[in-house]
Amino acid sequence: MSAWSTRDARADDLPRLTDLLASTCDIAEVPSAVLMAESIAGGLVRVAEADGELVGCAVAERPSPEHLRVSVLAVRTDLRRQGMGLGLLDELSRLVSELPGPTPLLSAVVEASDMPVSGLLLKSGFIGTRVMHTSRNPGGICIHYQHKNRVEYIDPDTRHLVPLSAQAQLIESLAPHDQAVTALVSLKGEPALEITRFERDDPATLQSGEAAAGIAFSGSILAAITFLLGFAFTSTRFPDDVRLLLIGATFSTVLSLIIYASASGELARIRSNTFGKIMKYGNVLSEYGGVLPFLISLPVTYAEASGDPRTTMILAALLSVSIAWYERSEFSIAHRFRTSWVETSLMVFTAASPLIGAAVVAAKATSWPWTVALACALSARTWLYIFRRGPEAGTAGRRHWQIRE
Repeated sequence: MSAWSTRDARADDLPRLTDLLASTCDIAEVPSAVLMAESIAGGLVRVAEADGELVGCAVAERPSPEHLRVSVLAVRTDLRRQGMGLGLLDELSRLVSELPGPTPLLSAVVEASDMPVSGLLLKSGFIGTRVMHTSRNPGGICIHYQHKNRVEYIDPDTRHLVPLSAQAQLIESLAPHDQAVTALVSLKGEPALEITRFERDDPATLQSGEAAAGIAFSGSILAAITFLLGFAFTSTRFPDDVRLLLIGATFSTVLSLIIYASASGELARIRSNTFGKIMKYGNVLSEYGGVLPFLISLPVTYAEASGDPRTTMILAALLSVSIAWYERSEFSIAHRFRTSWVETSLMVFTAASPLIGAAVVAAKATSWPWTVALACALSARTWLYIFRRGPEAGTAGRRHWQIRE
């Protein structure tokens, strides 16, 4: 058997999917043909393929706009324990996170005794939040798992292990709303579940602090840009196009301040549940309309003040390297969004702009083309992140729960 690959299921895959599920799952777990067709049409089915054969699938259904349920996860018997099931689950979770609108809850209900599926769910970022008395087995129980869309913190001193056979203890351990299953382990040669208590934060307090920090940061940037703009207008040698760039940065930073202030109103009075969207607008405008134009114009300012091309180019090179590092770090706004090759190209040009601009000014050449190109690049990135990307994320590659340092 050759290496397998994954893709979205198509309508003509339905007969082969039905055969795969019939050979790998209990008949009671197999969704009906109607539900399968609806899931395929909604883009909620991922399949694994090898040598033209379907060898695995992950199927979800959408009972409501706010909720998706993993209906079945199947891998052909001879290809199990190769990471196929985990890969299908991870891709399904990613597809759900990229759906337009608010991210729906992705959940699964699994028999407590079904250790392989429970292990896959836990490795894929799910946690077991409660016991469900919906088992088809006499005396059995199910565990409700849900995928974590955001990073939360756990209390490391409250973790405990519960043998899978101790159902009464498992029910008691999962009764508090802040405790959940986070791992499947082996205890004395028998399967056991790790139960962990999650810290409960006050979202309103956190959001209020974030809005206040945004206002303070934009206010500081506005003061710095205003000072630089004052210098630009007092200097007779300062390029007019760079003056216009700084005026645009001033406008964008003031706009971000207004947006951050409206976030406070959203928390206090309006409560339309759009705080994340408002903060995204403010963050993007503040970085691409205020911070980056300000930093990129610094070598130009230094060139006009010192008249020394050598030190100007050194400063510009240091700024370009710093911006490039920042763009690639997890601190940047770009890190919070999915990146395409177009955005990568714009990112490279943005990082190189201090060096290009300093070279143009030091050579006393016309700087209008550079300024126009820079303004277009920053405007394009602003438009992409505000209108073409979903909510800020940036948790890819992180555990969805961790210990607070």
